[in-house]
Amino acid sequence: MSYQEKNTWAYGVVAVLGYVTYLAVVLRRADGGPLADVAYAGPLLATVGAAVAAGILAGIVLGALSPDRAVRDEREREIERLGEHVGQAFLVLGGVGALLLALREADHFWIANTLYLGFVLSAVLSAAARLVAFRRGVGPW
Repeated sequence: MSYQEKNTWAYGVVAVLGYVTYLAVVLRRADGGPLADVAYAGPLLATVGAAVAAGILAGIVLGALSPDRAVRDEREREIERLGEHVGQAFLVLGGVGALLLALREADHFWIANTLYLGFVLSAVLSAAARLVAFRRGVGPW
């Protein structure tokens, strides 16, 4: 497994773990009450910050342990591009969803969580697309 593939695995796993942690904290705080009344900003910022830090740390550790980290061929660049395209689609969907909620004057909780979900889906699906491409190759399109 190349450094790029290992780093993609770490990126996807960190994104999922960060979001699951955030959901667990928010749902525990809600304790059966309305979600919009939960103090969500602190856990959201903390989990996003921790996920970014964990992703950077994982990249550093994997890079230090991988002798092939500087080697990137045309195939890996194509895989990277494919993953970015898939991820950006979900960023746009999250942004449009948050914009629609703002226009409907929804609670800030729902707007922030729609954006966060868009970020997470972008990261996870981008990583999934890359991992599939690493295993099966990039199509001729």
